[in-house]
Amino acid sequence: MLPRNAQATLQTLARGYPFIALTGPRQSGKTTLSRLAFAEKPYVSLEDPDTLEFALADPRRFLAQYPDGAILDEAQRAPALFSYLQTLADGDGRMGLYILTGSQQFGLFAGITQSLAGRVGLVQLLPFSIRELQDAAQLPDTLDAFLYQGCYPPLYDRPLAPGHWHANYVATYLERDLRQLVNIRDLTSFRRFLRLCAGRTGQLLNLSSLANDCGISHNTAKSWISILEASYILFLLPPHHRNFNKRIVKTPKLYFYDTGLAAWLMGIQNSEQLPTHPHRGALFETLIVTELLKGRYNQADISNLFFWRDNTGNEVDVVLDTGSRLIPLEIKSGQTITPDFFRPLSKWLAWAGEEAGRAYLVYGGEQDQTRQQCTVLSWRSARSFPGSSAGT
Repeated sequence: MLPRNAQATLQTLARGYPFIALTGPRQSGKTTLSRLAFAEKPYVSLEDPDTLEFALADPRRFLAQYPDGAILDEAQRAPALFSYLQTLADGDGRMGLYILTGSQQFGLFAGITQSLAGRVGLVQLLPFSIRELQDAAQLPDTLDAFLYQGCYPPLYDRPLAPGHWHANYVATYLERDLRQLVNIRDLTSFRRFLRLCAGRTGQLLNLSSLANDCGISHNTAKSWISILEASYILFLLPPHHRNFNKRIVKTPKLYFYDTGLAAWLMGIQNSEQLPTHPHRGALFETLIVTELLKGRYNQADISNLFFWRDNTGNEVDVVLDTGSRLIPLEIKSGQTITPDFFRPLSKWLAWAGEEAGRAYLVYGGEQDQTRQQCTVLSWRSARSFPGSSAGT
């Protein structure tokens, strides 16, 4: 297994909370990481039918088997356990007693907020980051190869073709899980909706357009977006509220968590198609935004990422709100730096004034640079991205 940056965070939280919740998409490495980080604890999969039946039928006796705690994988499948877990932890007093993993936000978060509020340290584990792949010497040689392959661990643990793996992932995990969350009567329409969402990664969310193009109602489109968020397939990046005396866009932007999955859904069949593909820039932007998000989640921090856009089209791709400064970051997929790359940042810095932190530009080339008002970083320089442990 490739070392995960979140492991140290998990073990630190386990010293201060009786429960640790590890959530994230299917196949992101939650089970492997939890078993490695807490090797002394027994592992229990609630996807096993017999185990699940026991947990649902007699929660008290089920938990009595594990007096020193356990790893409960896919814990949201047995919601009856959460009340009993609360009683156990309050009476026991030990920290890091139970490790709860789950791939569906709705079920796991509902159990936590209803029964375990204030007792849980939460870590969201996404697929591999650039830093993790670099540390393991497994980062693909070229940007286009990386965009096409994506970051899911199985693609780096075994010799799998990305196209075959992503097809099976959608069929065996995503569609099955979604049927458990919502009654999708027309699977064909949902598949079309999923592909349409992939084609809109990096764009403003337009539910009416998605609904019309897919032939579904606005409310159905809204519901399906929520389900895809809960399953860690996509997320919505909110606009920053600061307007600088301008009329700003208040609609969020849609992003996929993984470029490889998005590329497969777009119909991209190999990395050689990417250099001239019309969505290459959007995929690159998706890669960098999710890399920033992984840096936050691996440290158990919530997202502080926004974008900024006014009604005339002036935009900064990412604004990191540190509380004291607003750090702007522009993302360009080109390999050659041009003056146009800096214009959005220059405008925004002039408007933001003293509220602005140092500006960043992340691009598709290989060389880092330091400019007067801007730090220019290669896509490979993830350790220097703002908000990382080594960055600003």
